[in-house]
Amino acid sequence: MQQWLSDHHAVSYLLILGFTIYIFNKVFRANNQKLPILKEVLVYILMAIGSFVLMVLQVDKLPIIQCMGIAVLMMLMLRGRQLYDKWKNNRADSGAVKEADSGK
Repeated sequence: MQQWLSDHHAVSYLLILGFTIYIFNKVFRANNQKLPILKEVLVYILMAIGSFVLMVLQVDKLPIIQCMGIAVLMMLMLRGRQLYDKWKNNRADSGAVKEADSGK
C-alpha cells in the first residue's frame, strides 16, 4: 500500500489534505466557530501548502497517510463513545423520570 500511495501523488495529496482538514475542524476549531472569510481562506491555503509538504514526506516512504488515518479512526471511536454515553445517560434519565412519576 505504501508503494501504491507513493506512486499516486494526487491520491496521496487529496487523502492528506482531507485528513488535515478533518483533524483541524474537529480538534483545533473551538466550538465550530467560523473565522472571518479572509482568515478562513488563509488557513485553508496554509493547510494546502502543509499537505504538499506532508505528501513529499509520504513519497519519501514515511507513513504519513497511515498515521493520519489512525488518528482519524481514534477520533471517530471517541465520537462514537461520546454518543453512546449520551444515549445511555438519556435512557437512564428517562427511566428515572418514569419511576419518579409512578411513585407519586
